[in-house]
Amino acid sequence: MTTTKPGVRPENPHFSSGPCAKRPGWSLQALTDAALGRSHRAKIGKAKLKRAIDLTGEILGVPAGYKIGIVPASDTGAVEMALWSMLGARPVTMLTWESFGEGWVTDVEKQLKLKDVTVLKAPYGELPDLGKVDFKTDVVFTWNGTTSGVRVPNGDWIAADREGLTICDATSAAFAQRLDWAKLDVVTFSWQKALGGEGAHGMLILSPRAVERLETYKPAWPLPKIFRMTKGGKLNEGIFIGETINTPSMLCVEDYLDTLNWAKSVGGLDATVARSDANAKVLSQWAAKTPWVGHLAKVEATRSNTSVCLVVTDPAVTALAGDAQAAFAKNLAGLLEKEGVAFDIAYYRDAPPGLRIWCGCTVETSDVEALTPWLDWAFAEAKAALPKAA
Repeated sequence: MTTTKPGVRPENPHFSSGPCAKRPGWSLQALTDAALGRSHRAKIGKAKLKRAIDLTGEILGVPAGYKIGIVPASDTGAVEMALWSMLGARPVTMLTWESFGEGWVTDVEKQLKLKDVTVLKAPYGELPDLGKVDFKTDVVFTWNGTTSGVRVPNGDWIAADREGLTICDATSAAFAQRLDWAKLDVVTFSWQKALGGEGAHGMLILSPRAVERLETYKPAWPLPKIFRMTKGGKLNEGIFIGETINTPSMLCVEDYLDTLNWAKSVGGLDATVARSDANAKVLSQWAAKTPWVGHLAKVEATRSNTSVCLVVTDPAVTALAGDAQAAFAKNLAGLLEKEGVAFDIAYYRDAPPGLRIWCGCTVETSDVEALTPWLDWAFAEAKAALPKAA
């Protein structure tokens, strides 16, 4: 393997898994119509927030009757709102195969302290046995495991006649993977993931069944103001037409509107899914012919097309102790960052050592193609720096 630096660099080196790359052609000029210095409750502010909600539903194909709201604290805030407001009415099943799913387990077991909890867990790179899920219970899961690169293949495993609610963290799946809306009661995501928007705001989408739960069940614990979705026992409809619980950044709203308009202009969901698939395909084809690397996700059908997680399979590296493997992976990512070729692609801190490369729709396929020779170069450089065996 040559250590000669490749001649072509990605035009955009942003491959972070969040905040993710801005859409192609983005500049600050896209935000010149932002309603700055104005109240979000003014006519102009409400109109922009409502437009963001309507465009979200249009592009994602959210069914009529579902409620779409803009909520505080990114995807985390949206998930927490659902967990604290809806769980406790019946037993709950938690699915976890990576760090964020594990975080929701911690919240349910140690913070809400629910007693009737079943946890179905799989190691990084695998899915739990989805056939073991009892849909008489509420079910909480991530559609796409951002830190493991493992996603559910579809919604076929979810019972259509389920008794409980399905609460789905879809933050690295929305706009890149097709969500089975008929099987989902709560869906959450954030602006800074698949469309490369700005952070701090989350999206919460509720099915009629989720609304019914909110209106017929009152948790045994107090709810902070930013979690409350009902007034007088009825859904607070204002949240779902742009009357946010707290003050949103109108600059971030403008940026989200820009990303949504871009997604619509390139062909909507069909196009954003296709762009993500094309990007992930480039990495998969490269990995298939590259002896030093492999996918963390063991089954092809469950590999993410957004947060693609790779592990080093070269024997000289796998023979290293755990800390040394982690140092090697960080050195690999550091070499690429130093060259200005790829930023923020080291593995997530709780995951097995390797690389995590974002392939969502705002990334250009040509940039992924330009990246792969640099990955080979960085590996050769990092391997050459390893201590020689005695």
